[in-house]
Parts: sequence; C-alpha cells; structure tokens
Amino acid sequence: MEKNKISGRIRRSRPIGPDELKRLQEIRAKVREEFPPRQPPRLQPAKEGISARIRAAREAQGLTWYAVAKRAGIPNSSTIRDIECGRDTKLSSIQAVAQSLGLRLELVEV
Repeated sequence: MEKNKISGRIRRSRPIGPDELKRLQEIRAKVREEFPPRQPPRLQPAKEGISARIRAAREAQGLTWYAVAKRAGIPNSSTIRDIECGRDTKLSSIQAVAQSLGLRLELVEV
C-alpha cells in the first residue's frame, strides 16, 4: 500500500521553551490580526409564510426541532431548522411536519 505524502502532524523531538512559546504566540496573534476568522453566516428564521407559522406552532407547543422531527418521522432534525428558515426542502417533509404539529397545508386562491 502506498504511503500518503502528508503523513500527519510534525512532532518536535524536544519540548518547547518559554522563549519559543512566546515567539509562536506572537506569530499566531499577528496572523489572526491580518486574517481574522470569519463568522459563519447564521440562518435566520423566516418572518412570514409557512415557515413562520410552523415555527410559531412548534414554539407554542414547547417542542424542539428534534421532537418535531421524531413526531414527523424525519430522520434528521436539521430538516426542521431548514424548513423554519425558508430553505428549500421536500413538500412531503413540510406536510409531515405540519401534520405532526396539528396544522393543515392547503392551496388557496389569492
């Protein structure tokens, strides 16, 4: 079997002294200053529509995403989060979630 070119972490043969540790901390601080870590974008719950109504019904019943997913027979609780944030998902998932919360989906003319 062929070995990978990158074999893993580089290990030191001797412990790091206090001077070396201070130098490394200064380097890390300078790098963080030049390249600050990005804050990941957070999903925001929808303010209106089906997503907002599903979230309101879930919160009114005091349920978590996990509890709703379990009731609806959805294996991944992040699907509930995606629905509440207005992300694309299967209609069958939305219908199962709505039904588990005692809601009914209907098409109506506007």
